[in-house]
Amino acid sequence: MSEQPSVMNTSDIFNRLRSGELVRLTDPEYPKVEEVVRRTIQLSADLNSATDIDQARLILSEITGNKIDGSTTVFVPFYTNFGRFTSIGKNVFINHACSFLDLGGITIEDDVLIGSRVNLVTENHPADPAERRSLITKPIVIRRNAWIGANATILSGVTIGENAIVAAGAVVSKDVPANTIVGGIPAKFIKPISKL
Repeated sequence: MSEQPSVMNTSDIFNRLRSGELVRLTDPEYPKVEEVVRRTIQLSADLNSATDIDQARLILSEITGNKIDGSTTVFVPFYTNFGRFTSIGKNVFINHACSFLDLGGITIEDDVLIGSRVNLVTENHPADPAERRSLITKPIVIRRNAWIGANATILSGVTIGENAIVAAGAVVSKDVPANTIVGGIPAKFIKPISKL
């Protein structure tokens, strides 16, 4: 495994991204982000040509900088632009062709199910045309035992509550309370989850 750039223990551009501060592409520290992105692109090629789940888990661990637990399954292809700010819990299942844009931070707790082609997007841009190419990031948190349906998109700053279900194809721009089902564009409350 190649040496990983250190990004978590500095008070630099990485911390500013994680805090939601506006970051311009002209920022003098932006090359640090580009260095991690280059490395992630290289590792992603290996990840997406993996021939078994164990190999995929090992390469994804290298991309994220955190060991992916043996109880977690990630089907390739899997896409990420950065990778270092993604944390994946135990007994998680991530289906084919998911895309995680994680400069704002993505936390996936234990026992989460993520359907195919799900997009987790922590990054946004200002409405002001003069600042449009700048980045504003906010974290996404998916709490324990949540289920994200196929082709759903979760936008920056959203927390999906414990046991919640996001219906297939939904676009989620607001927090989803625990034990509820949401769906649609934009996602709206459908019903509570009743225990049998």
